[in-house]
Amino acid sequence: MAVFLGFLGVLGFSGSLPATRLAVEHLDATFVGVGRAVVAGVMAAVLLALSRQPRPTRRQFWRLWLVVAGVVFGFPLFTALALNTLTSAHGAVIVGLLPAATAVAAVLYRAERPSAGFWVASGAGLVAVMVFAAIQGAGAPSAADGLVLIAVAFGALGYAEGGMLARELGGWQTICWALVIALPLTIPVTVVAGLTGDVSGGDPAAWGGFAYTCLISMFLGFFAWYAGLARGGVAKIGQVQLAQPVLTLVWAALLLGEHVSRGMVAAALVVLACVVATQRTRVSARPETGSGGPSSGRPSRSPRATPGSDLA
Repeated sequence: MAVFLGFLGVLGFSGSLPATRLAVEHLDATFVGVGRAVVAGVMAAVLLALSRQPRPTRRQFWRLWLVVAGVVFGFPLFTALALNTLTSAHGAVIVGLLPAATAVAAVLYRAERPSAGFWVASGAGLVAVMVFAAIQGAGAPSAADGLVLIAVAFGALGYAEGGMLARELGGWQTICWALVIALPLTIPVTVVAGLTGDVSGGDPAAWGGFAYTCLISMFLGFFAWYAGLARGGVAKIGQVQLAQPVLTLVWAALLLGEHVSRGMVAAALVVLACVVATQRTRVSARPETGSGGPSSGRPSRSPRATPGSDLA
């Protein structure tokens, strides 16, 4: 069940880069990268109010800010900026680094202890992505590649912290609370970007791409994704995202008509094979830290975390 939930999340995320690429061709990148969190945040506030969810504790509240930094601001904003010049197909394979980065974050947080076989399989996917990036960039990564790498670092932070926090709050509750507490920041940033950037000339395709990032990339996709991470472990389920480059290449070719080279396909197939390998390895769960940080060793489990509550 955890792998299936993780795959549903990845399936939704796989369209994010092509949708973002469509949007930034006619809309301001900052407006696209942060504005989607405003739309999703409003939907999250309504859902939390209607379902009368209990408020997070003070400790959980501060941990939610790490989720905000990672997946509400960092990853969406830097990928939107990068896609001003990169194709979504190129960016998708570099984002293949994210599962390995997420596993490292889980270990640094003392949440999990992957086996040697896990690291071998994950490392193989990492090497494939690095080789692809070097070949595509003629051995000299561009500034846009650097923006994607920064996005990957933020994404790993948000996935690791959010996956662990979802064990206490639930999958959809975690992303909803993160979006809501970020609204005092995302709203003014989006307003300024809308007033100073070019958002008036967007064609229907651009607004359609923006709508996808709001509803799926920033909202519904995380319902399944965080639920899967909570149930199956951050490091192990995080590797399901190795399949994302394959799916994104398909969307990029079908929706944007982008050229998909043999090198892209080869790299994507290698990381896809690594997904299967990582799911056959063992990942030991460490005692829950409670604080979500690497320095805490205090176990903590919220009484609200009940089986099946992730998608309730």
